[in-house]
Amino acid sequence: MDPLLIGIDLGTGSSKGVLTDAQGRVVATAVRPRPRSMSLPRPGWAEVDPEGVWWADVVSIAAELTAAAQGASIAAVCVSGVGPCLVLCDEQDSPVRPAILYGIDMRATAEIAELTGRYGAEQVLTRAGTPLTTQAVGPKAEWVRRHEPQVWQAARRWYNSSSYVVRKLTGEYVLDHHTASQSVPLYDIEARDWHQPWYAEIMGHLPPPRLAWSAEIVGGVTRAAAEATGLPEGTPVCAGTVDAWAESVSVGVRRPGDLMLMYGSTMFFVQQLQGIARHPQLWNTAGVAPGQHCLAAGMATSGSLTSWVRDLVGEVPFETLVAEAARVPAGSDGLLLLPYFAGERTPIFDPDARGVIAGLTLRHGRGHLFRAVYEGIAFGIRQILELLDTPANPVRRLVAVGGGTQGGLWTRIVSDVTGREQEVPEVTIGASYGDALLAATGAGLVAPDTDWTRPGEIVRPDPAVRGTYDTLYAGYTSLYTDTRAQVHTLAALQGGTPA
Repeated sequence: MDPLLIGIDLGTGSSKGVLTDAQGRVVATAVRPRPRSMSLPRPGWAEVDPEGVWWADVVSIAAELTAAAQGASIAAVCVSGVGPCLVLCDEQDSPVRPAILYGIDMRATAEIAELTGRYGAEQVLTRAGTPLTTQAVGPKAEWVRRHEPQVWQAARRWYNSSSYVVRKLTGEYVLDHHTASQSVPLYDIEARDWHQPWYAEIMGHLPPPRLAWSAEIVGGVTRAAAEATGLPEGTPVCAGTVDAWAESVSVGVRRPGDLMLMYGSTMFFVQQLQGIARHPQLWNTAGVAPGQHCLAAGMATSGSLTSWVRDLVGEVPFETLVAEAARVPAGSDGLLLLPYFAGERTPIFDPDARGVIAGLTLRHGRGHLFRAVYEGIAFGIRQILELLDTPANPVRRLVAVGGGTQGGLWTRIVSDVTGREQEVPEVTIGASYGDALLAATGAGLVAPDTDWTRPGEIVRPDPAVRGTYDTLYAGYTSLYTDTRAQVHTLAALQGGTPA
């Protein structure tokens, strides 16, 4: 029997696993929905219990997929997860506090300003390739050191979601290069190594993890992990990576000019580049393999905002809301929405931004509101694409993935608003499928440039609605600056972003 691969992805709303062969054929899948796993203890905070959620999901999914293998050998395992996160653990690798999540956790604004002032914005951009934003790990470590000194002193190692699981599986203290490159300002984007002076100053007594590329085999499953998961002892484990980059692997976004647009809880962009390209409003990162360079961007809400609308109107099925929104004309009958319901990341990086709905009248219904959400997020996508698409690094191919591509309306609105075609692969299993491909690569079963994607639908823009959307886009781009002072006042009344 041919050897099989296991890929597991730890998301914000669920964890997913897939069992494949080396040709990408799916043998089995496993899903663990966790709609309430993310804790929001204060405005601007986002946390997860690493052991109770991430490790528990890996244990359960790995056991189910190993059983589904029916005795076939498991050639390798690869895990991806949300990130970059900050998981602080003691000597026994027990978390000393909940994991602080990626850019949607905005608690460290004061530390961002402090570290930017200390090192200089230009120096950070030059060294790390990326400005200090809420996405960065360094300011969150500084926040813990300042606000939770006893927790900081108890910590002995730090992890991302995926590297925490790798440690639990193998006992190895390792971090993939891509996640390290998002751990700003700790990593030197050109040297592909930790920048020791800044690392030592920020992380103090916490040793740096060994660096590895995502498909690299970094260890084998320990006896304890084998007993917990059912995986055979010694099964090779890859370094893994952040979920969006695993997802880009899953749909063949590997060449310069390729861009993945991920319709998830948040909207995320991964663009493949010819070389390093620094931009003060974008994240320059290492890719998942040597020689790969990426630009990335992320919005703070997307699917989470559509869920909010559904809950607001009484938990109506999404299919009903999508059907009602489809009957509303382009432009939502003069409704315009800023999707900053959890602050915003790219392009404004404002944790105190807030959602704005302009143009509401008594004749607007829930279908109008739902369509306005789709359109507001689409306007945000257009803003970001205008930053990513440059003469030096043109966007030649846009691949749409994620749960939000289902049903077709949202992708059509995005193409209409942006004027761009989108490829929607025939099957988009998700980041876990990319993990399985990385595992196959690490195990030496496939070449590093292997692509398991099957082409699907092409979504093309409708020129008949372009004028309407151009008019609304002009209003969208000015609405934030016109209302910023007012929404900042309101954010302060709500508790604002904690200092």
